[in-house]
Amino acid sequence: MTDQPAKPTKTLKVLFADDEDAFREVFSNELAAMGHQVTACADGHEAVKALERQRFDLLIVDLNMPGLGGLEVVARAQELAPDTDVIILTGFPSNESTVESIRFRVLGTLTKPCSLIDLERLLEYVCQKRQLAQQVDAARLRLQRLEGAPRLVGDSPAIEQVRRLIAQVAPTGSTVLIRGETGTGKELVARALHEQSPRADKPFVAVNCGALPENLIESELFGHRKGAFTGAEEHRQGLFEMADGGTLFLDEIGELPKAMQAKLLRVLECGEVRRIGDDKTFTVDVRLLCATHRNLEEMVERGEFRQDLLYRINTFEIHVPPLRQRREDILPLARHLLQRLGDRMPRVPGPFTPEAEALLLQYDWPGNVRELANAVEYAAIVCPEGPIGPEHLPQKFASAEGSVAGAVPGQAYVPAGMSLRQLELEAIHQALKRHGGNKSRAAQELGISIKTLYNKLNQSSELPKSA
Repeated sequence: MTDQPAKPTKTLKVLFADDEDAFREVFSNELAAMGHQVTACADGHEAVKALERQRFDLLIVDLNMPGLGGLEVVARAQELAPDTDVIILTGFPSNESTVESIRFRVLGTLTKPCSLIDLERLLEYVCQKRQLAQQVDAARLRLQRLEGAPRLVGDSPAIEQVRRLIAQVAPTGSTVLIRGETGTGKELVARALHEQSPRADKPFVAVNCGALPENLIESELFGHRKGAFTGAEEHRQGLFEMADGGTLFLDEIGELPKAMQAKLLRVLECGEVRRIGDDKTFTVDVRLLCATHRNLEEMVERGEFRQDLLYRINTFEIHVPPLRQRREDILPLARHLLQRLGDRMPRVPGPFTPEAEALLLQYDWPGNVRELANAVEYAAIVCPEGPIGPEHLPQKFASAEGSVAGAVPGQAYVPAGMSLRQLELEAIHQALKRHGGNKSRAAQELGISIKTLYNKLNQSSELPKSA
């Protein structure tokens, strides 16, 4: 071991096992001088007993020890504490030991006598890796506290179909492509898939491909080594590595540049990732979920999206319907969103008046659930107390006289004083008119079952006989 000075690093709980007394003493002292808590063991059996007694952040183990060898200790460590990172020491590196270390997913290998600089680099990487994992876990817990468990609100046939598809594919490891307009809740579907999968206790990492700068996408996805490019001042994990063992959600995958599509396809086919600036690859175990609001088939025809990548990510498809096609879910969603505001607002008014509900129900919601959430929060801020009426909704819903602003394309005019029942009947009438009296298509557009449509028709004589 060289005599270069050791620089301080974040504190790690290190288990160090080596049968050479002198080396073990020097190595342990160097680790302690760096600020780490060190438990030193003279053989593999002693190391396993230590693993059975307490938790360690890092295991550094000599590959060749009499009795219980280093790889046997690593195998036992992965059974007792799978979250413990591993570094192997060896005096005689070989292809066989390299293959075995890859099989056990060891973070690194140091050859005796090892340089303090090499040791410090590995320890720095371990610290960063564990810090990022903690940040991911903390963010996930904050999200769960804020939003509760992933839940799709509504009882329409369209959303029930989405639930059924999630239940079918979640337990598998299949890649899923989630399609739907902007704001329909595609990420919520992805989170539900993760939470109902065997990977639920592992990381869920989400990224919007359209929000990544093109020159940094590769670094964000795969990571980079220090000095790999201008501005790369430290090693950095990529999102694939952060999601190892869990789920990676690539939202708006249609925005991914063509060059990155090829690199993503390679990762999906071989399961190996190479950081920028590194000459070695490492394997990752990641379930990929993708989402898009774009027509990827048309993009393939225009040469903007790789056909082989589309085939690879489209193993199973879930379509999230727009809100206008499941109108019976609008009011339950609005009430749910209003209730959820109680977690971050000192007071929440409500409920909605029938007149306000009528306006919510009639609006086409081009921004879907995201737009509905914004409208509900606006109303909660504007309404001082008591029920939320039409006057508390955003201006796009009502004119000064309190009626729907009919100037917006796609919105229907609702006369003042129209009841919710009358509004339902008018919506049915308009849908039937648009579909030439075809009740099945009208029911599908309205997001209700054909049976519900017949029931509503039978309960009223307001609709024309020809409908």
